[in-house]
Amino acid sequence: MTLKHLILAAFLMITALNVCAQNSSAHSDPEKQSNNLKISHLTGDYYIYETYAFFKGVRVPASSMYIVTSEGVVLVDTPWHEAEVEPLLDSIAKRHHEKVVLCIATHSHDDKTGGLDALRKHGVKTYSSKQTLDLCRKNKQKEAEFYFTKDTTFTVGNHTFQTYYPGEGHAPDNMVVWCAEAKMLYGGCLVKSTENSDIGNIADANLKEWPSSIKKVMKKYPNPKYVVPGHYSWKSNKGLKHTLELLQRYNKHKSQ
Repeated sequence: MTLKHLILAAFLMITALNVCAQNSSAHSDPEKQSNNLKISHLTGDYYIYETYAFFKGVRVPASSMYIVTSEGVVLVDTPWHEAEVEPLLDSIAKRHHEKVVLCIATHSHDDKTGGLDALRKHGVKTYSSKQTLDLCRKNKQKEAEFYFTKDTTFTVGNHTFQTYYPGEGHAPDNMVVWCAEAKMLYGGCLVKSTENSDIGNIADANLKEWPSSIKKVMKKYPNPKYVVPGHYSWKSNKGLKHTLELLQRYNKHKSQ
């Protein structure tokens, strides 16, 4: 083999190795391999599931909840995108041998309503407040099939839970869900995680009323064992107090 042939062979081998390395790197890329659905057990029949989207280049988790009842599974808020609905339903069926029968959306933003149409196609009854429905229609968001006009108590199988609208905050229509048996407050996006160091997305927020709404929730449910925010960790039950502190800090800085 001539020197020219040897150089060519070496070049081809190096090129092949680089391609293999690039392919290997692509397969091991955590973003490309990341699972867009994560399910965690909270307590008893209560589970938190997270779906994800990118916001300003950062991968952000949206926390939602489901409750396993004797008559099927209830979702509180939907996955962020329709693509995660079927994996969620499949995961619930495999884990609990139950179907999802009902979903309640806590406000109109797509991190909580994005899967409503897909859920309806799977025979799930979807609910929101009338205020949320109106905002979904106005902003061309996915909308629930059914609505309620006031704070409502739902009983599904062996579990009862209550919706409560305390006033405007993160959004005009944000409500919370209280599960008395577990002393669990699903705060949704009205409540910030103790992991958050700022107040986050305020595009539709009422910063004047938000502190008052938080105080109303604290008064109505004074000793929750669990507080689930709309994004990031729910490991602490101090989310309401933390949200109030963030708002006070933000409003003080804004007034200076």
